[in-house]
Amino acid sequence: MSEIRLSREETALAVSRLQGWFRDELEQDLGRLPAEMLLDFIAREVGPVFYNRGLYDAQAVLAARIEDVNEAIYGLEKKGGGR
Repeated sequence: MSEIRLSREETALAVSRLQGWFRDELEQDLGRLPAEMLLDFIAREVGPVFYNRGLYDAQAVLAARIEDVNEAIYGLEKKGGGR
């Protein structure tokens, strides 16, 4: 799997959210650089877990849709011809 890369805007938003969470929940100030380092760690070590979960969920949705299509195709089959 390739590395998870965020845009500048996504990084800035995530850093701001981390800083806000540290301030609100832990009553700690988290500087920009430590927040970026924490974000990098989370993306590298925890991100793949959430990414894979998203893939599994997408695969389940796709499998259900394919089953619906298969049922619709089966419903279109013509009866007769020795059946």
